[in-house]
Amino acid sequence: MSAKVNERSKMGEMLLGAHSIIEMLKAKKRKLLSIYTTKPVPRSWDRIAPYLPKHVSNIQYVDRSILDRMAGTPDHNGIIAWVTPFKYASKVFDPAKKRFILVLDSIQDVRNAGAILRSAYCTGVDGVVMCRCNAAPLLPAVFKASAGLAEHLDIYQATSLKQALMELKQAGYHLYMAMLKGDNAATVTYEQPLCLVIGNEASGISSDVAKMGQAVTLPQRTPDISYNASVAAGILMFVIAQQTAQFKK
Repeated sequence: MSAKVNERSKMGEMLLGAHSIIEMLKAKKRKLLSIYTTKPVPRSWDRIAPYLPKHVSNIQYVDRSILDRMAGTPDHNGIIAWVTPFKYASKVFDPAKKRFILVLDSIQDVRNAGAILRSAYCTGVDGVVMCRCNAAPLLPAVFKASAGLAEHLDIYQATSLKQALMELKQAGYHLYMAMLKGDNAATVTYEQPLCLVIGNEASGISSDVAKMGQAVTLPQRTPDISYNASVAAGILMFVIAQQTAQFKK
């Protein structure tokens, strides 16, 4: 079994749980290579089955302990899939086509990254920019934390976040920086096309990036506390989406 797993891992990427696999199949951006589950199948299998290709010959039934070893965690809900690699956008976004962009500056926790991407899809974000270094890669846990909704997003991986933001600004995007001190995010008038920048969980937005746009903040009870990065991102995306009529699409 381990030889087969290693062979397939070279061919593609792993997804964990029903939501991740269902959204991958619905998005139709990449191909299912193989799928592993238990026998009897878990209850969530009935939700996946309608989306599977009609003639699926690569279903493997294994013991749950094997799934644990494959995933490196018991948090797979009894189903693991190998799929072709996620396809990133080849260049930064065009403001004529992508009006609302989310930029993640060194978000390192995979659950935060996944939760932010889930909110990004729900609020109508058109594209996401992530950095290749000092940030959580798109691991199976990220897709799982996004409930699979990251599959539907256009994501660009920047070598240099500062360079990517400079290109976006030159293209006409208005940059809004989520910071502890700034204009009240609920009263700001957001100009499109726009980029919302969310900073690292501990240190916030990088100092060399922070001055590139307008600082916006969420009011909070006392100055010695702060929202979780994914919670703040979700609130800010909702505020912007509500004002810019993203929900009317």
